[in-house]
Order: sequence, then C-alpha cells, then structure tokens
Amino acid sequence: MALSYDHHKIDYMQQHTISVLVVNRFGVLSRISGLFSGRGFNIESLNVAETNDPDISRMTIVTIGDNAKVEQITKQLHKLVDVIKVVDLTEENFVDRELILVKMNAEPRVREEILRIVEIFRSKVVDVSASTYTIEITGNQSKISGFLDLLRPLGIKEVVRSGRIAVSRGTKSIN
Repeated sequence: MALSYDHHKIDYMQQHTISVLVVNRFGVLSRISGLFSGRGFNIESLNVAETNDPDISRMTIVTIGDNAKVEQITKQLHKLVDVIKVVDLTEENFVDRELILVKMNAEPRVREEILRIVEIFRSKVVDVSASTYTIEITGNQSKISGFLDLLRPLGIKEVVRSGRIAVSRGTKSIN
C-alpha cells in the first residue's frame, strides 16, 4: 500500500523569533516559560529586559517549530494575564543581535591565530591572562556561528551568551 502526502499541508520546522511585551511583574516569566514547556516547545534563546517604560518588559524568545504550532503558541501567549502584545518577527524584516563572551585557551602556538580571527570579525579581547583570552563579539546568528566555528579548533574553554534581541526594521514598532 502506497502512502500519499498532501505537500501543501506539510509545514516545515523553522526558527522563530517572538517579541513579547509584558507587564513588568513577578511571575510573568514563569507563566510564559510554562506555556512553552507545556506545549513541548524548547526555548532556544531568551532575553528579558525593561523597556523605556519601567512598568513594561520586552521578552525576545527564540524557538523552533512549524508555523502552525508557533501560531498556536502566540495565540495562547495573547491570552495570558500581563501579556500586552506578541509579534512573531520571523514573518517580517527585523534586525537581531546577540552578545557573547568566549574564553579561549591562549597557548603561545594559537595566540596569533586567535587575534587574527578577532580582528576579522571586529570583535575585541576584553581580558587577558597568562593562559587565556576572553573575547567579546556582537552580531547576528550567522556572524556568531561563523566566529565560534573558527575558534572551536583553537580551544574554547567557555561561552556565555546574552540571548538574542530583535526589533522590526524601519518605522514599525511593537509599542
């Protein structure tokens, strides 16, 4: 027996960047993360910070899922108390950045190569010890990935990531 598929109904998994404005109140983050985990979604990246209004925080959540399931979760987010607005930025043109700190084994044989990569990626060394460099870089996902791919063979000791932040391009605003 042959199986048939309706190719128009297949929805592919992709990364989604969701921006959420919330009332800056105790427990909001817990309710939102509970919604994701309750639906079987992993939060790949999360950043939460106060906006220009100290009573409102902006969450940037990165998750992976098909469009239908992510649409369902954004609708559920809208229903939560203390959620003001939800936008899936994936559907529009947006600017995103992430800050990472990378602590490298800086053995004499690799120092020159590390510094060459730092220069190419316009990052900077923010701490030096006898055996390590700590490097700061800010960029989008592809820049960060490329940077880490080049450093990995040279001996990464530790990576700390801020989580993605994102905003719509042009005059469009979530506020």
